[in-house]
Amino acid sequence: MKKKIEQIAKVCHEANRQWCEINGDKSQKSWDNAPQWQRDSAIKGVEFRLKNPSAGVDMQHQAWLKEKAEAGWVYGKVKDEAKKTHPCIVDYDQLPDFQKKKDTLFVGIVNALK
Repeated sequence: MKKKIEQIAKVCHEANRQWCEINGDKSQKSWDNAPQWQRDSAIKGVEFRLKNPSAGVDMQHQAWLKEKAEAGWVYGKVKDEAKKTHPCIVDYDQLPDFQKKKDTLFVGIVNALK
């Protein structure tokens, strides 16, 4: 099951990377070149979805927020790996539509591939 979770996480990551590129954000690296913390975050997102299949997209985001807080990340206007800042460390309803759609994409992929 661990291998399947990682495969789903990879698909989610790559879809999100493409979504970002389509919307002008070319900062995302491919799964194979992504830092381990980023891959681990996607894996944890898949694990959450599999354990909580009826959770709303907002709860998926809350799980991501919790994971980030536990790793020492805080809100910042710019995503910065070294400073551990991220502009999406806000409540789900405060996310821009672009980010909400990215979360919806993640959830839809996990649901389709589980």
